[in-house]
Amino acid sequence: MRKALWSLALLGLLTGGRTASAATCGIEAEPAATLLLPYFEVALSCANGGLNTLFSINNASANAVLTHVVIWSDLSVPVLSFNVYLTGYDVQSIGLCDVLVKGLLPQTASVGQDPNDTISPKGTLSQDVNFSSCSGQLPPGNLPASFLAHLQTSLTGQFSSLLGGCAGLAYGDNIARGYVTVDTVSNCTLRFPGDAGYFAADGTGDATDQNVLLGDYDYINSTTNFAQGYTMVHVQADPNDPETSASGQYTFYGRYVNWTAIDHRQPLATNFFARYQNGGPTSGITTLTTWRDSKVQQGAFKCGTAPAWYPLTQARIVAFDEQEHAVQSSLIFPFPAEAGRIGVGSANLPTPFTFGWILFDLNATAGTVPPEDPLAQQAWMTLSIDAQVGTAHFNVGYPAFQLDTARDRVRGCRTNIFFKPPQ
Repeated sequence: MRKALWSLALLGLLTGGRTASAATCGIEAEPAATLLLPYFEVALSCANGGLNTLFSINNASANAVLTHVVIWSDLSVPVLSFNVYLTGYDVQSIGLCDVLVKGLLPQTASVGQDPNDTISPKGTLSQDVNFSSCSGQLPPGNLPASFLAHLQTSLTGQFSSLLGGCAGLAYGDNIARGYVTVDTVSNCTLRFPGDAGYFAADGTGDATDQNVLLGDYDYINSTTNFAQGYTMVHVQADPNDPETSASGQYTFYGRYVNWTAIDHRQPLATNFFARYQNGGPTSGITTLTTWRDSKVQQGAFKCGTAPAWYPLTQARIVAFDEQEHAVQSSLIFPFPAEAGRIGVGSANLPTPFTFGWILFDLNATAGTVPPEDPLAQQAWMTLSIDAQVGTAHFNVGYPAFQLDTARDRVRGCRTNIFFKPPQ
């Protein structure tokens, strides 16, 4: 079966072109206007321990800032939004078990809702201001049982009475799955990024271009004594760069602004390298998590069906072993959803090798948007490698290596790596 899915092809690497500064073209852990938690899992039994995902939002500025959190299903249907106020240099930690299972939203408030400075106290170096739009919204109350039912059914692929349909994939394991975005905003809002008024020309919408946010996230499983942390994806905004402000360009929220670039957010990468271990003397296991852009503003759909874009395909996957033998995949689509997790060597991502690395070209093979480059398709990838030596268990995790950004395919702002016959 595996031989049918892979066709052997010896390939050579040829690099060329020019490089540019990471600040202009790369996705770095620098203060940003948007944070992306690319994938989460939360067991609905987490109140008694088990699988959970936590994340933090950090304000890197002395000035107070307002942020807006959106929780999305693994097929990119928004299911919940709420606001988080941060004083200067503030940090807010959020456990998704608290939100999705217990109905507890983070308790923050600006001066207008917290005159005694007990909910969001500030330090001597920090600003604390009033956002009058937050009156009645901050601090938030607990989520009602009916809304919790909506969240839990939506994020486990079941029917949501609030949506009138389904929002995600159904695995049947009572684990909520999806991803999270965090944006800087100028006012408290309940809108989603695709709603009119969330983004507007010249920064007149809810969202702002304040590059002040830092963040990280952790996967925790108390029943298996497992914990692993990553840096959130930091998406900077630039209203002055034509690549992130001219209509028709690929921006992070492009599908929600009709590709007008009024969100000003830089797009993510499209090509990745990931190391892997698949067996061997330490019984190594490599797991990949991905976030992908379907380039469609997705709403709820009829249960038992799937969105028209599903499954997401890719341009190419090439696996190498440590002696540079290579196999190129065909007829497999290991990352069909917008957010998901998969094991290297599984049925959906087979490889005949034990050790090596894999090239993932996650660009589209056909498309009509964005106008600048219809084949570009932004994504993000992280990897986790588990190994066992005797009774000792080891685990490491880090982002896959990014080879470009979605803007590179036509602009060439960073050296791209292409596969061509050896010269």
